[in-house]
Amino acid sequence: MVRRIFKHLDIDDFQIIYKTYIRPHLEYCIQAWPPHLVKDIDILENVQKVATNLAPKSRKSSYPARLQKLGLTTLKDRRERGDMIEIYKLLTDRKRTD
Repeated sequence: MVRRIFKHLDIDDFQIIYKTYIRPHLEYCIQAWPPHLVKDIDILENVQKVATNLAPKSRKSSYPARLQKLGLTTLKDRRERGDMIEIYKLLTDRKRTD
């Protein structure tokens, strides 16, 4: 859908669209039920790989280079960061704000 509607995207537009429409679907309910199987993790990461090809200036780069150009991290890194934040909250007995 994003590809059909937005024909020409620059990096700033891509970041807004990706963070608004695509990433929430990929990260839905990750804290409650994170993917453990390698095939499930690869499927989610492949969706992000395809999505990063939507920005024309980053198409010819490798996946890690595209992520760096677009200012994104891998979904695995985001899950690990989220897990560390939740553990910190539990260990420091902070009230959840979300």
